[in-house]
Amino acid sequence: MYAIVEIAGQQTKVEAGRFIYANKLSGNDGDAVEFTNVLLTDDNGTVTLGAPFVSGVKVVGKILGNVKGDKVIVFKKKRRKGYRKKNGHRQHFTKVLIESIG
Repeated sequence: MYAIVEIAGQQTKVEAGRFIYANKLSGNDGDAVEFTNVLLTDDNGTVTLGAPFVSGVKVVGKILGNVKGDKVIVFKKKRRKGYRKKNGHRQHFTKVLIESIG
């Protein structure tokens, strides 16, 4: 069984017993988190599509910690002008263990 959930404005496919990395969520390690914006569920071929959300279904997870993503290099240059800028960025994510869908 899997579900497609809207988390912080992004749609994410989740399955019970798997980890996901969502944009940084408020909460401490070990806290329970519920996602109620379920867009679609699939239970062994039975697909339920919401309009816009599936009613009565929520996804429960557990926060395992905050992590940083890979570094993204931002390089800007204007030719023949001697202008160069180099910046780096690491996005903050929250690691969430999906415990149940339903």
